[in-house]
Amino acid sequence: MEYRIKTPVSEEQVRRLRAGDMISIDGLMFTARDAAHERALELARRGETPPFSFEGLAMFHCGPIAQRTDHDWTIISAGPTTSSRMEMFESDFLEKFKVRIIVGKGGMGTKTTEAMRKVGAVYCAFTGGAGALAAAAVRRVTGVEWLDLGMPEALWKMEVERFGPLIVAIDAHGNNLYEVVAANVKENFSRLLKQI
Repeated sequence: MEYRIKTPVSEEQVRRLRAGDMISIDGLMFTARDAAHERALELARRGETPPFSFEGLAMFHCGPIAQRTDHDWTIISAGPTTSSRMEMFESDFLEKFKVRIIVGKGGMGTKTTEAMRKVGAVYCAFTGGAGALAAAAVRRVTGVEWLDLGMPEALWKMEVERFGPLIVAIDAHGNNLYEVVAANVKENFSRLLKQI
């Protein structure tokens, strides 16, 4: 199935999605990599809150290239970051902040997959090397926080339109296309070895 989804997204909406579905996103999305995950979780541990609510939003594992123009920012390129870098933070991040859609490349591990099932979130794959395509979907930057972490690690809050296409690679029911592909590769490799 193919869906056009507007943020903020409810848990019920996300649980209707299945691994293999194709989506595009309209509305608010934010970027977060390692340092932003770590800072947000540290704030939560101290009983403080991030600069805006992440609940129901789409989070993009991305370190964008942005250019300052007068009083605004323009996203020049926004290619996805390898998501496994965030595996150590992601289950806690999902449980604390109720992000509903994660966008990145390369997939996530079993701990994050389980947190998605528990919380009601999905992981969507975006093509690596297509940073210009992602940037073209950004209508405007609505805010940037934590620039002291550096441009790639800052929280970029963006209004997007038809951001995608994205494939739901991990759904809120524990289905993980990366695991399916790995199992198929292993099975095919074993079969080929027997033929040799």
